[in-house]
Amino acid sequence: MPFNVPIFLTWLRVAMIPLVVGIFYLPDGWLSPWTINFSAGIIFIIASITDWFDGYLARKWNQTSSFGAFLDPVADKLMVAGALLVLVQLGRVHAILGFIIIGREIAISALREWMAGIGEGQSVAVSSVGKIKTTAQMFAIPMLLYYDMLFNFLDTRIIGNWLMILAATLTVWSMLYYLKKAWPLIKERG
Repeated sequence: MPFNVPIFLTWLRVAMIPLVVGIFYLPDGWLSPWTINFSAGIIFIIASITDWFDGYLARKWNQTSSFGAFLDPVADKLMVAGALLVLVQLGRVHAILGFIIIGREIAISALREWMAGIGEGQSVAVSSVGKIKTTAQMFAIPMLLYYDMLFNFLDTRIIGNWLMILAATLTVWSMLYYLKKAWPLIKERG
């Protein structure tokens, strides 16, 4: 297993997942609800920044590896799934939206693995719709973790919910896009 700064940042993101989730399960009175929400939002934002930064550094320093290519999307999906499960439990995200987003991640990951196994991995490379979906959910999740007014005029509850609905809509759209691209090979080799 190679070890370099980009892979370290990916592991750091993995280590932040239990922090985002666990802070909501501290004993009552250890932290105020505002501190819990604020801390979870900040930790998620830092983790999201490492997601961008590790890929940038891996390409810039020519430190890409097959292990890094495997670990990075796993860390991303675990981070999003962990935060979504907490948000569903807290009643800040509807379970249907969480199911759509997590279910799509599982389905498309399996599709990509199958396509790579038959030598067609590039057929389901990340699309622009997928990138917009990811951006929407990476803004929605910390807003819904924070769940309060920001700068006394931005209601993160409302903005976060609209962004989560947008992310779920784009999730379905991007899944249909990937399935449409893969369908001829599924029919041929399925």
